Amino acid sequence: MIESTRKWLKRNRTTFAVGAGVLGAGYIAGQYVLSKVAETRQRMAEDRVAKENLRRRFQQNQEDCTITVLALLPTATENIVDALPVEKITQDLQRKRAMRLGRSAGRSDGAAPAPSSGPSSVTEDDGKSLASLQTDSYVHASQTTASSGEGEGHGASPLTKSKAQLWNDLKITSITRSFTLLYTLSLLTLLTRIQLNLLGRRNYLSSVVSLASHSPQDPTISLENRDDDGAEQSWGNDFETNRKFLTFSWWLLHRGWRDVKERVEAAVKTVFGPLNPKEDILLEKLSELILDVRRKVEGATPEERRSHKWLPYLLPPHGEEETVLRESGILKSYPHTQSSSVPVPPSSSIQTPFQPSSPSPSSPLRRLLDETSDLVDSPPFTRILTLLLDTTFSHLADYQIRTDAYRLPNPSAIPWVQDVPEPDPGLAKAKLANILVVMTRQTHAIGNGVPNRYAQAIEGVKELEAFAAVIYSSHFEFEALEGNGLEGDQEMQGRERRGDEKEEEHGPAGAATSIFDGVWGKITGR
Repeated sequence: MIESTRKWLKRNRTTFAVGAGVLGAGYIAGQYVLSKVAETRQRMAEDRVAKENLRRRFQQNQEDCTITVLALLPTATENIVDALPVEKITQDLQRKRAMRLGRSAGRSDGAAPAPSSGPSSVTEDDGKSLASLQTDSYVHASQTTASSGEGEGHGASPLTKSKAQLWNDLKITSITRSFTLLYTLSLLTLLTRIQLNLLGRRNYLSSVVSLASHSPQDPTISLENRDDDGAEQSWGNDFETNRKFLTFSWWLLHRGWRDVKERVEAAVKTVFGPLNPKEDILLEKLSELILDVRRKVEGATPEERRSHKWLPYLLPPHGEEETVLRESGILKSYPHTQSSSVPVPPSSSIQTPFQPSSPSPSSPLRRLLDETSDLVDSPPFTRILTLLLDTTFSHLADYQIRTDAYRLPNPSAIPWVQDVPEPDPGLAKAKLANILVVMTRQTHAIGNGVPNRYAQAIEGVKELEAFAAVIYSSHFEFEALEGNGLEGDQEMQGRERRGDEKEEEHGPAGAATSIFDGVWGKITGR
């Protein structure tokens, strides 16, 4: 029995060997498949967590952009209101009207009242418009002090202009101030989005690199200080660099808006100059007038809008970066050191990392400024700015002026009573003086409104978020190569050679925006 079993096993040992090999191979293959499935699941879970983390960081970054804009906007509003004193002109008109009424009352005491040189309704409209301008406008303390000082020191000197001249100044100043604030708000929104998304992208990459450098097998938390390795500086996560980069919004808040104001004021004088403040204007005509002003400021054709450069309004010229940092207070001499009461030498003798008049080409600040300049000069920037201006001007004309000056219902409101006929917007009329009242009142809403309806309208532009997503997600590979050694340098040189080839083929503008437009087209579907 045992011998027969031994013979049978010996006779079928090949079959058993093949079967065992098949079973072993099947087991190994099964384990391999299971490991790959588990690895794929883990990778998918990590990707899902990474995408969620990136989305959360991006959304938080956009909220920070909105908060930053609302924090910086009052500074520009104060400067614009001081430069365009609508309230002072209103006070001059009121004093002139009071003097005229006083002279009329004096003549009526000694003689019979003479017939009025004009209709009584005109005088009543003037009084109502002036009263509305005085009560509804945004009055700054410096303007009140200045106007009172002029009235006491110079007597009737502010009233040397005629009534028609004062009304014309009031018309041009109030319209220019409202439009300048809308342009400043749109430009500040785009500049802040560019700045914070560039820094947010670099900070995100810095966090990813720090996590990747930590061994997953080592669950311990290291408290060792490794600031001397320069990792954060190489990835742009440097506090001083970020602080200096964000400070360049000072140029728009204190210098750039002046150029915007001059351009807007010239367009307003050309379009609204011939109009009489007592003239009735149709709502459709007012929209055409506002559009004419925008054509003169931004460009009448798409080619003119693309060729118009907004960079001088947002960033200083090359070589004046240090001036901006000193004017904003970033670069200044401190009177004493932290550990001693000995005065610190003047700022000219302090060896600061930003001593030259312009950042060095290899510095992180210079790279950030150059990338910001490229984004501002790109065609998508002009497209997004046009959309933002469409939204803000539409909110001013189609909502605020429509409801307050023309007494028409809000176009976005749903009529509850279908049988009541709505007034025809094409036939609605309003005096230009009443429109000026609404524009003067909206100055406070644009610059200091809580909540700021214009900023909320800008947040509703979907293309703005797509533009921010392009900035936040583009050039990840290029950023990653900045921290590498020779291999990264060789790859960067290869990119430069490819860029030179594109520049020869499409020109400098095409080479600068080809990659950006490609990513932008994928997001917007254009």
